[in-house]
Amino acid sequence: MSREILLLVDALAREKNVDKDTVFGALEVALASATKKRFKEESDVRVEIDRESGDYSAFRRWLLVPEEEFTDSGIHMLIEEVQNDQPHLKLGDFVEEPLEAVEFGRIGAQTAKQVILQKIRDAEREQILNDFLERKEHLITGAIKRMERGNAIIESGRLEAVLPREQMIPKENLRVGDRVRAYLLKIDRGARGPQLILSRIAPEFLVKLFELEVPEIEEGLLEIKAAARDPGSRAKIAVKSNDQRIDPIGTCVGMRGSRVQAVTQELAGERVDIVLWSQDPAQFVINALMPAEVSSIVVDEEAHSMDIVVEEDNLAQAIGRSGQNVRLASELSGWQLNMMTKTESTEKHRTEIESVKALFIEKLDVDEEMAEILVQEGFNSLEEVAYVPLNEMLEIEAFDEDTVNELRSRARNSLLNQEIASEEQVESVAQDLLALDGMDDHTARALAAKGVRTQDDLADLAVDDLTEMTGMDVERAKLLIMTARAPWFA
Repeated sequence: MSREILLLVDALAREKNVDKDTVFGALEVALASATKKRFKEESDVRVEIDRESGDYSAFRRWLLVPEEEFTDSGIHMLIEEVQNDQPHLKLGDFVEEPLEAVEFGRIGAQTAKQVILQKIRDAEREQILNDFLERKEHLITGAIKRMERGNAIIESGRLEAVLPREQMIPKENLRVGDRVRAYLLKIDRGARGPQLILSRIAPEFLVKLFELEVPEIEEGLLEIKAAARDPGSRAKIAVKSNDQRIDPIGTCVGMRGSRVQAVTQELAGERVDIVLWSQDPAQFVINALMPAEVSSIVVDEEAHSMDIVVEEDNLAQAIGRSGQNVRLASELSGWQLNMMTKTESTEKHRTEIESVKALFIEKLDVDEEMAEILVQEGFNSLEEVAYVPLNEMLEIEAFDEDTVNELRSRARNSLLNQEIASEEQVESVAQDLLALDGMDDHTARALAAKGVRTQDDLADLAVDDLTEMTGMDVERAKLLIMTARAPWFA
């Protein structure tokens, strides 16, 4: 029988193009499964086949667990029971007892065969996948083999992949037999073995299609810096030329639009805007919003946002239908874009100035004329008044040295009082809120100032409320609120 095992392993390994260890492993599982049927109660059996001789041994084993984890005497054993005789064993180890192995020729025929073939199929699939990944391909082209609950199962050579319904372009009508191209989004290594998950809506799919159509990208003469999509409707890509002799936009468009049209056809008619990338964020945003004309831009580095000012009759075009143009430009650039007319911009600027003047009047205890001078000279915060170099403030014609020193002293005292009040607010915050993953002193202060002082207070907030209170991004706000709500689901 030992010789039969070695011959079988050799034959299966050659036929299925997998290594012998995989076949040996499958046989061990099959023999263990057949051996377990001797026991009426739950049991754990291990079979070991000698790779040289083909001889095999069987063992029944018990996992060593502490008392609180002991659930079944058929597979568990308390560590206290073996510590005297075998002190080297520890929690998580196994205690084994030799068994008489079942005869290889009398194994439940179907069990052994199914286990062996399944293991080999899994190994084959893994090998095919590894060969594919080694080629570093990201696009898969194949035919739809079948539809399962709206998902398309695509066959590409010896590979089988899934295009989920939510990763299909909206209103796209795919049918069995259609040839489809898609981007490899991820590999799902589930219980049924590795599965390729595809996407036709990912921005990366758009990038890869342009790489196919525009050889200059592969050659390194052109570079796609960013992409944003509203799948099936409109998209934007930002391109940069690494060779001054090459026009990046014209090269991507192609003769009579041939290259961009090929991409559009693959994307079910999705219109693609090709944008010239710029290292200057403001210029990049202006390019991304074209054909809308921008009158001016105010950049807020701290908030990572820009106020985009356009003419009244140009606002609708700049925003786009349902906000599409500005949304895609925002995704492409990575900046929050606030569109407004000149009138709205002027009003916003006036409101901000009035707010700063009110701050100076209250915190520095000065009259409106003094606050007006500070604002006109470009001061926007107490920190600037307190810490701008003395010689710069003395250059202001309306101020003498005594006035400057008094203003700086008042500004610093006001900041100190704010810091003390802020510390007192943090002290009033419950420990459960301060201990939350993702919480920091700055966020705790901002929340305390708005009356949010306990974990329950935070859990009751909506994501929009939290982002408005603290200025944090949406993803972090979602995570923090879900962490605060965790006890609700415990």
